[in-house]
Amino acid sequence: MAGADPEHPGDGPGPRIGADEWVASVERRREGAGISDTLRTRLAAVPAPAGFALFGLAAATVPLWTNNGYVLRVGFDTLIYMLLALGLNIVVGFAGLLDLGYVAFFGIGAYGYAMLASSQFNLHWPTLAILPVVTLVSALAGFIVALPSRRLIGDYLAIVTLFFGELFVTVTNNGESMSLLGLTRDYNVTNGPNGIANIDAFHLFGHDLDSLSSYFYVALVFFLGVLTVVYLVSSSRIGRAWRSLREDPLAAELMGMPVNRLKLQAFAFGAAVAGLTGTLFASLNTAVFSSDFDTPTLITVYAILILGGAGSLGGVVIGALVVNISLEVLRTPNHATIVFFALIIGTLLAKLRPWRRLAAVVAGTAALGFAVRAIVGAIWPFALHTQGAVNGSLGRALAHWVPVSGNYQFGNYMFVALVVLAIALTEVRPFLRTLLLAPALYLATFDWDSRLAFEPSITRLIFVGVILIVLMNARPQGLLGVTRVEIV
Repeated sequence: MAGADPEHPGDGPGPRIGADEWVASVERRREGAGISDTLRTRLAAVPAPAGFALFGLAAATVPLWTNNGYVLRVGFDTLIYMLLALGLNIVVGFAGLLDLGYVAFFGIGAYGYAMLASSQFNLHWPTLAILPVVTLVSALAGFIVALPSRRLIGDYLAIVTLFFGELFVTVTNNGESMSLLGLTRDYNVTNGPNGIANIDAFHLFGHDLDSLSSYFYVALVFFLGVLTVVYLVSSSRIGRAWRSLREDPLAAELMGMPVNRLKLQAFAFGAAVAGLTGTLFASLNTAVFSSDFDTPTLITVYAILILGGAGSLGGVVIGALVVNISLEVLRTPNHATIVFFALIIGTLLAKLRPWRRLAAVVAGTAALGFAVRAIVGAIWPFALHTQGAVNGSLGRALAHWVPVSGNYQFGNYMFVALVVLAIALTEVRPFLRTLLLAPALYLATFDWDSRLAFEPSITRLIFVGVILIVLMNARPQGLLGVTRVEIV
């Protein structure tokens, strides 16, 4: 290679070995194009171990500046999601295997700890004995699930693993009367839908963990420890082999890589991380139920991984912080409304150019609101006196601009209309899109104040879904993921 240092073949003016030059050139041209691109470039320049250490130090200060139980619990749950996303990142991000039964391994770890540290079987093992046993059992479960499906890819693998996840929920939900192939008497293994309660706390180095702050620190240590191991493995020979498997299994096999064995290792490694995480979850909650390990948890973990960027360790941290904290903020209508309008304003400021176009859309939306309110007030005065979901000064301001029907069914119809209008915005010409933006924004505000904000449990999931859809269109590889050329 002309002009390149033979000891560093990736450097120099010539083509770089092992890099997609077209993708790399596009990324270089994008650097500095915007605030987000600049931020990603600066983050990428920080060595990974230094970034992990800074995160650990920052997270360790949380219990020092607050003793609020709610804040500490949100922090603990965020670390749990980080651990789960880290394990899933091994299977999906590194090896490229679509595992839809991953959360079942989380449940195996939680139920395993519950059975060995509760009155369910009158076993109260020491914590340091339970942790390796549960981790190894979870890894073995991952190996067993991967064994018959190691030759499957894509949708077929997803169907098999999804079946395993649903099988786990069904078994644990009906496990109060189980026998061995009908040859033995019935045993109460999982206590069915009532779950296993009164689980022992972690007992480490002669002390029981009896506070949220102590569990927070243990979860942080677990996460940093697992993160370090995953980082070292990803930089090793097996990590490079996983990424080769992700990019092209056939090419990896032709190059002599043991593809089937790599799949088994990825499943077992990811399952072990999920099982270890389950022990923490069960211990702090002092009870486990089958509903804790069903589809909503799986969706949340996948959302974290997609948002942060599959294959990125830093993306696991960013994704968990954004998704879990957003879900908590969206629990109350007023806080959710602030986030809702902040995102709308931020998106308009970032995307609408030139400025006169932005001014026209804002003015058109405001005028449309006052016109609609005047028309509704003349035809249906009751709507002007119905209280929306938002209270306080913001609610009073909205009441002078948005009429509220008070009819949930009508709100459902308007939400469907909003979805249709949003889809239309992606298909029409730019000029027509500008004209439709004002009614779309006003309809979104109406739906929010009259319907969506009344049910935060559902709206939270819709909100995260919208964020993911927007991100996938703007940056398909996620916030910190790496751009790749894929065959479509």
